[in-house]
Amino acid sequence: MSVKLLPDLGDLAEGLGVTGIVGIILLPVFFPAIGGVGRPIAKALVKSGIAFYDRNKEALAELNETWDDIIAEARAEVGEERMKSAQPIDMNG
Repeated sequence: MSVKLLPDLGDLAEGLGVTGIVGIILLPVFFPAIGGVGRPIAKALVKSGIAFYDRNKEALAELNETWDDIIAEARAEVGEERMKSAQPIDMNG
């Protein structure tokens, strides 16, 4: 069995279609323009995320604590189930 590292060009052309292939070819041409517009958008998203975190820090901390408690309880229950299944069976009655 051979492993294909690159897709078959025929399959790729069928999957992408003419529009996808043209888009890939023109991407280097438009990338600098996209980067010029994309940077301020990305920065605005990061700033919004920071503001959201700052406004909701306490609620997020409570959510994190609750989630940690749930995980600890589940792990304890899994440990108890493993201990029960590992106990020897008393054949004497």
